[in-house]
Amino acid sequence: ILEEWGELKKKAAEIASSGKPPPQQPSQQRSRGPVAVGPSIVVNSESEKRGAKQRKKDAAKAGREVEQSAQAVAMTLLATITEDQEDEDMKAAAKPTSQKPSAGAVGPNVHQAHFAGMGLKLVLPEGTQRKMMKGYERVDVPASAPFDPNKTNVKYTYISELPKWAQVAFKGTEKLNTIQSIVYNAAFGRSQNLLICAPTGAGKTNIALLCILRLIGQHMDAAGGIGRDFKVIYMAPMKALVGEIAEKFQQRLGPLGVMVAELTGDMSLTKKELEQVHVIVTVPEKWDVMTRNSSTGGGAATDDSLQKLVQLIIIDEIHLLNDDRGAIIETVVARSLRYQETSGQPVRLVGLSATLPNYADVASFMRVEGENLFYFDSSYRPIPLDTTFIGITEANPMKLHAKLNEVAYDLVSEKVRQGHQVMVFVHARGDTYKTASTMMSIAQERNEQGMFDAKQHPEYGWWKKEIEKSRNKQVTDLFQLGFGMHHAGMLRGDRTLTEKAFLAGVTRVLCCTATLAWGVNLPARAVVIKGTNIFDSASGGYKDLGILDVQQIFGRAGRPGFDNKGDATLITAHDKLNSYLRLLLHQMPIESKFLENMANSLNAEIAMGNISSEKDAADWMRYTYLFVRFYRTPQKYGITSEEFQTDPTLERKRREFVNDAAQKLNNARLIRIDNNKNYNATDLGRVAARFYVDWETAEHFREGTVKGMSDERILALFGKANEFSQLKVRDDEIAELEALAFDKEVCPIKVMGGVENTYGKVAILLQVYLSRRFIETFSLVSDCNYVLQNASRLFRALFEITMTRVTSMSEMSDRLLEWCKMIDRRQWQSQHTLRHFCHPPTTMSVKKGITLDEGPKGGVLKDTIVKKLEDAGFDYWRIQTMSQQELTGLVGNKANADAVWKYNRRVPNLILDAKIQPITSTIMRITLILKPDFDWSDRWSGPSEPFYVWVENPESQDILHSEYYILHKRNVGDNGQLSFAIPLTEPRPPQYIISVVSDRWVGVKFTHEFSVSHLLLPDRQQAHTTLLDLTPIPVTSLHNPNFQRLYKFTHFNAIQTQCFHTCYHTDYNVLMGAPTGSGKTIVSELTMFRLFNNKPHEKVIYIAPLKALARERMEDWEERMQRQLGKTIVELTGDFTPDVDALERADIVVTTPEKWDGISRHWQHRAYVRQVGLIIIDEIHLLGQDRGPVLEVIVSRMRYISCNLDKQIRFVGLSTALANAHDIADWLGIGVVGLFNFKPSVRPVPMTAHIQGYPEKHFVPRMAQMNKPCFHAIKNHAVKEDGVKPSLIFVSSRRQTRLTALDIVAFMSSDPDEDPKQFCKLEPHELEYAQRRVTDASLKETLAYGIGIHHAGLPERDRKVVEELFVEAKILVLISTSTLAWGVNFPAHLVIIKGTEYYDGQLKRYVDFPITDVLQMMGRAGRPQFDSEARAVVMVHEPKKNFYRRFIYEPFPVESSLHEQLTDHLNAEIVARTIKTREEAIDYVTWTYFFRRLTANPAYYDQQAALLEQPSFEKQRDMLANYIERLMNKCLDELIRSGCLELKEGVATQQGDIPSAALEPTKLGRVASLYYLGHRTVAQFQRTLSREGLGFVELMRVLCECPEYDELPVRHNEDKLNAEFAEHCPLEVDLAIQAYDSPHTKAFLLLQAHMWGLALPINDYKTDLTTVLGRSVPLIQAMVDIAAEEAQLRSTLNLIMLLQCLHQTTHPWRSSLTCVPHFSDKTLKILKGMGIECLPELIERSQTLQRDLQKLGLPSSEAYKEVLQLLQGMPRLRLRIELRVLDAEGGGDDEPAEGAGEGGKEKRRKGRLVSEPYQVPPDSELELTVVMSYDNMPMKFVHAPRFPKKKTFSWWCILGDTEVDELVSIKKAILPTRARVERRVHFQFCSPAEEVGETFTLSVLVMSDSWFGLDQQLDLSITTAAA
Repeated sequence: ILEEWGELKKKAAEIASSGKPPPQQPSQQRSRGPVAVGPSIVVNSESEKRGAKQRKKDAAKAGREVEQSAQAVAMTLLATITEDQEDEDMKAAAKPTSQKPSAGAVGPNVHQAHFAGMGLKLVLPEGTQRKMMKGYERVDVPASAPFDPNKTNVKYTYISELPKWAQVAFKGTEKLNTIQSIVYNAAFGRSQNLLICAPTGAGKTNIALLCILRLIGQHMDAAGGIGRDFKVIYMAPMKALVGEIAEKFQQRLGPLGVMVAELTGDMSLTKKELEQVHVIVTVPEKWDVMTRNSSTGGGAATDDSLQKLVQLIIIDEIHLLNDDRGAIIETVVARSLRYQETSGQPVRLVGLSATLPNYADVASFMRVEGENLFYFDSSYRPIPLDTTFIGITEANPMKLHAKLNEVAYDLVSEKVRQGHQVMVFVHARGDTYKTASTMMSIAQERNEQGMFDAKQHPEYGWWKKEIEKSRNKQVTDLFQLGFGMHHAGMLRGDRTLTEKAFLAGVTRVLCCTATLAWGVNLPARAVVIKGTNIFDSASGGYKDLGILDVQQIFGRAGRPGFDNKGDATLITAHDKLNSYLRLLLHQMPIESKFLENMANSLNAEIAMGNISSEKDAADWMRYTYLFVRFYRTPQKYGITSEEFQTDPTLERKRREFVNDAAQKLNNARLIRIDNNKNYNATDLGRVAARFYVDWETAEHFREGTVKGMSDERILALFGKANEFSQLKVRDDEIAELEALAFDKEVCPIKVMGGVENTYGKVAILLQVYLSRRFIETFSLVSDCNYVLQNASRLFRALFEITMTRVTSMSEMSDRLLEWCKMIDRRQWQSQHTLRHFCHPPTTMSVKKGITLDEGPKGGVLKDTIVKKLEDAGFDYWRIQTMSQQELTGLVGNKANADAVWKYNRRVPNLILDAKIQPITSTIMRITLILKPDFDWSDRWSGPSEPFYVWVENPESQDILHSEYYILHKRNVGDNGQLSFAIPLTEPRPPQYIISVVSDRWVGVKFTHEFSVSHLLLPDRQQAHTTLLDLTPIPVTSLHNPNFQRLYKFTHFNAIQTQCFHTCYHTDYNVLMGAPTGSGKTIVSELTMFRLFNNKPHEKVIYIAPLKALARERMEDWEERMQRQLGKTIVELTGDFTPDVDALERADIVVTTPEKWDGISRHWQHRAYVRQVGLIIIDEIHLLGQDRGPVLEVIVSRMRYISCNLDKQIRFVGLSTALANAHDIADWLGIGVVGLFNFKPSVRPVPMTAHIQGYPEKHFVPRMAQMNKPCFHAIKNHAVKEDGVKPSLIFVSSRRQTRLTALDIVAFMSSDPDEDPKQFCKLEPHELEYAQRRVTDASLKETLAYGIGIHHAGLPERDRKVVEELFVEAKILVLISTSTLAWGVNFPAHLVIIKGTEYYDGQLKRYVDFPITDVLQMMGRAGRPQFDSEARAVVMVHEPKKNFYRRFIYEPFPVESSLHEQLTDHLNAEIVARTIKTREEAIDYVTWTYFFRRLTANPAYYDQQAALLEQPSFEKQRDMLANYIERLMNKCLDELIRSGCLELKEGVATQQGDIPSAALEPTKLGRVASLYYLGHRTVAQFQRTLSREGLGFVELMRVLCECPEYDELPVRHNEDKLNAEFAEHCPLEVDLAIQAYDSPHTKAFLLLQAHMWGLALPINDYKTDLTTVLGRSVPLIQAMVDIAAEEAQLRSTLNLIMLLQCLHQTTHPWRSSLTCVPHFSDKTLKILKGMGIECLPELIERSQTLQRDLQKLGLPSSEAYKEVLQLLQGMPRLRLRIELRVLDAEGGGDDEPAEGAGEGGKEKRRKGRLVSEPYQVPPDSELELTVVMSYDNMPMKFVHAPRFPKKKTFSWWCILGDTEVDELVSIKKAILPTRARVERRVHFQFCSPAEEVGETFTLSVLVMSDSWFGLDQQLDLSITTAAA
């Protein structure tokens, strides 16, 4: 055949030469598309040459005659294609070459001896010898001449030249080697991408180290500390290498404080470990998974997510691109490059590789510039390598095999004789032992076994003992003979032992598989590769050993530091000899393997949201190595030269490849492709990407999972996964497999498919593992390990697939979750739960994955005990109920019984309880209470216990809702709470089941069944008002020009027209339900105009539920009502508290519910409350939320006042569309007229809503997943032909505003087709001005792109700028927190709600926004004056999609929450004496909205009502009466317990009826009502303040601990901020009581920051501080009242001082002079020199004040004026004391008291004045009068620049005895701010009744409530004397 072939070729060549076309110009040959960056090296591979010829051929064809015969064409083809390289090699071998071209000719850093691999003909190195021997040919290639550094003047880098800190990493090294010195500058001096190709063993790891050190240097502070704000990823190709490198790096970098960790399938890191580590050594697959499973990597896409922190990625052995796993490297590099471009986050890529020919291609792929590409040929190898190639000529397989062994033995014995060690590499695990035995038998035949004998080794005895411990007989046998064996199928212990014995030199010859070359760095003087046939399980046949494996194995020859030479030999069949020669000397270019794995990579990118269309996918391909190879070897991918010319970027070709992969995924249902070629991930696709499951397996799982599968079918399905396709059943395994399969102890589950099928084998191996049995056959051991590596992942994927399928899958989900846990815990579900304790816990970070090795020891319960329990059938639940005696009887002795009892308590146990509340007739809310009832053990439970929670309908097995619940150790004492809504279907199923299944403990599952068949559902009342088709009423119908001028339009809209008459011409109460933006405010204004016309002296109260709404109303009405109509408006909110006169004068009061509640509580004493004629309540549908009860109380109270005073108060309620408008109308006293409840669809601008579900479980990654869809939504809905419309994006937190904005900017910048400034309509000068006005850095950045950020944490000015720009449409995207939806009316064309949950600091978890908030946000879509339609996009968590879909169009019923807060409101009414008896209390409840809802939807409030079977009217009525009775008892009991209420006996009337007990308020109750505090708060104060006097700091703690601060938000991750912040605060946090995530701790820290003037860590804390300070004033005032009541003088004084310190931003340990602005420490020194040490001393020098101030050197004349004005305006208080001995009661006429109540009604008793020294008769009544006046005209408001509110000041007068710390009396006095006007305060007390001559001292203390340091004290001594 060969001869014929030769002749044929000759003939072909002749034919071809006769008709050759003229040669083409060489320039045309290179013009094939853009060539990637890199040095200009022309690389022509084989296939490229063919391509060139192919093109010549194409051109020739055109000019050729058509008649040419078919044979000639074939011959020409043959000549062009099969130019055989081998012939060329033979010719070239004869011509040795000596001249070396200079390196510079090729590229700046290409160091190579000859042009091998540069597309030139193969040149065998000088000195090569070819010999033919008997049965084989031998080619000896000598080592290349070692590189001579002197010739090329390499400048070596000495370690001492490195910075001091970096030298630590190279301890013990004097200088870097040649290669490292050449690369030093690029690695350590620059930060660009780097590619280094150098021979194995050239010290590339140190180059990686230099790159890491450069990064460390950039993140090192002056003190040498290293932050946690960067990460390095080092990707090694094999797991075994990872450990070695991690260890090496930890040794080198550890001293610098750098943490190194390995991350592989075996070693996982916790979230905390991930945060702390700097260098992560991992394998490509693991890094792929890490970056997949969150949109930006590493579990959570937060600011500090993994991918954001990674700044350096080092890829070792990057030539593995040619390997099967190369596709993964391409995927992760492409992902990193794309991420770098979109985020603008620089990531340095460093590639390390062995010498490869087409290094330029790899450089282009990695984006390496010319000067950063380094190539070193084999002459740079530290130890020169002699290579020998042997080709065996035997044809007969048997003879060939024998010859192979013989030749191998000859080579080995020759080296051993010379005293060297040899490694023999074979290609099957079984071959290792066979080869060693064969060699031994040859040695015995030749009588040469002595030279292998290890007995001469000095340590032989010790090693023999160690090896004999091994259970592997083969290892021990071979060791005796001086041989070792090593392969991956051996146990880890045996492998390590073998490696160590070889390293110690005991074993002379080691027979091993190629994994050893990759994995462990174990060099030997000589290596032999015995044979090159390797079994390929994928194709089921043999293939050639890969060239990379050969290079890697050759790299193990020669031990640095021991040998000066290495020997490597390859033995192969003769026909392969030349190809290996060519490959190794000439080196084949490496190709891309990306196409084979493209479908999986594409699915991962789509699931992550990185690719959403064919265009994106084609663009993504540009980042792959495959794209580079397209240009180098186009014909390999079927790309013709025509395609290059028409489409130079090959976009069409890329789309073609992408489309093929996408169609596969589409058919498998992993993605959906729409008509526009957009790709959407499905749940299945996401599961496949998350669990790294092959797409074919995912498809197979989807089709295979059906309802009610048995365990055997589940196992068969698992075994048929694509991942196991390469497992084969070998003949030698069948016997053992059968034995295992039929042993019921080992395989309790029947094996489908028998042992001869792969899936049967997989099922058996998995069961063997679970049963903890051992396997004999080694091939089975390794297969079992392989099955285990995939088992957990694949079962999790199966489980998740059933969870996403939802319908009829609940039983399967439950079963599969148990399987997942069984594999994780290696325990059958049928075994006892206590079995968990027979083995070590899995929570402890087990540093090794699941293998058959004996994992870590550490079980605590004996197997025998658990076995007894299993045999007796006593399961976990039964043991729960047993006593200690019963247990002792069962298990034998007390110690065992105690152990069983103890560990039984450690199994997580939850007690479930559920509250079922129907919301409407089709939806119910379930509140699940989970009460932990077990003993937490860190060892077995770790920091948290995870559970799956799902609600199922057992009839259909549908999962109606599922979520993941994590119980943290810190919450184990509290009840957990989950709340979710599920649909109610008709007919109702007999019951629903809530399952809570542990995600960790096998068989631990809790269920709670509940039935809904008898639930009383609320009526389907939805009487909407129809919008009538009326002619719009003109504004002139108001018949009042003043009113008409207020409106810019001419006619009212349809809704306003329909209710015009009712509002303007009648006095009916009105409830107006209409969608947001339909002009409800104007409706309320019509009712105001009526009041102004008819009752001008009465007041309008406008109640807005939020301060922001009140603020907006104020701004609008101040302009229109006040300026244009002349009406007085007053704002009464937390920020503004006007004085009584202002309220008396006001026509309109704009207020919040709490403020009005506080004021109207005392309506009997406040005339202005009694003058109210109209109350407008905006957003009345907020009744259902936390602040709803206050609204209920106000309306009920105002209606009560209206009845009592017999005067009409008109109520107007404004709301969105309501489901139960009738209840609210009924409560507001509205009959048929006055109720307008329009449908949600009558919006002025029609709106389309899109609801999108996102399945990601965790909140933060889910939010990050939504960013790209947000950008797409803006592009799809807001970018129109006529320009970009404004868009508003609502997010849940302040941080999300920033993250979302920056991501959208990144998406715009990275997409070449997008104009990044499309949302910005600002001129450059306007933009610059806007950026100058704002202070927030992120906002400055995003404004340039037309994106604004808005949240409460921004400074007021920044918010104003953003609002202005958005309203003027200068910026078109505004990202805001939900508060903006209520506060400011900024409509936009498009509203996006990005996520419907927020973090609740109190519950410490994410909770849903109230549906009203979501509707309010959506209401902002559509601008009535500009848009004809509006769009809203609501992005929700997938399980909640249906819930929102229902309520967006169906109005939501408003339920009351008054019953939860009734206690405090009852207290207020009792104090106000509205309620005097229990009956009145019950009557009061009937006035509320709560009562209306209680009768309409009883099951929502009363759980007992939910359980009523067939309720009759009477039963229902009794039950409601019973419920109200219970509720009232509970509230009154709480008040009595808190000390706010006393019950007095009722007095019998004349008729003999005994009335119910009277309710009497106590002093505490009055304090609570006066200061608007909760009853719990005052009770807590009472308890703490009744103890002995408390110090200043103790009182601060008491203040911060009060329940009022429970609501203070502790946002996500603020606990860490608090912990850091606490270190800067002077007062320690008491961690025994409080954790850092407690709102009370935060309040304590904020108060310290305020008083000590510390900088707050983030802007959010400023708003929080305002809240804390605002609340602190009433709290401290209440505490003063309580302390005074308890007669605690010291506590009272400290409390008043605390109040002063908070106002003046100071603390008691600081001079009062520091309260003066511009006073520095230097100023205080000067003042001290002048004899002034406190504030009063300075104020009192009024004559010399100006002169004194000039001496202080204040910074400016403005400062001088400011200080002077302040000091002159501070109050100079004068005190005088008068003491009277009072006349006996009734003696003489009383005189009216001065300054007493209104009209001087209070009479004062007469008495005689006593002058000093004070002498009074014993036991007489005395009156002490303190006369106070000012010596100057003080300012009206206190100077407190850093206190959030403006405040007038007053004085506390205290009479006390400081010696015994007793407070006698306290009074508060407000002085008029005029000079010398006296104010008197009187105290009455008795003189002691002891004998005459006793002296007692009393002190009068006058303290300011807001000035610090101006307090005065007068002591008076009183002596008793005889009358």
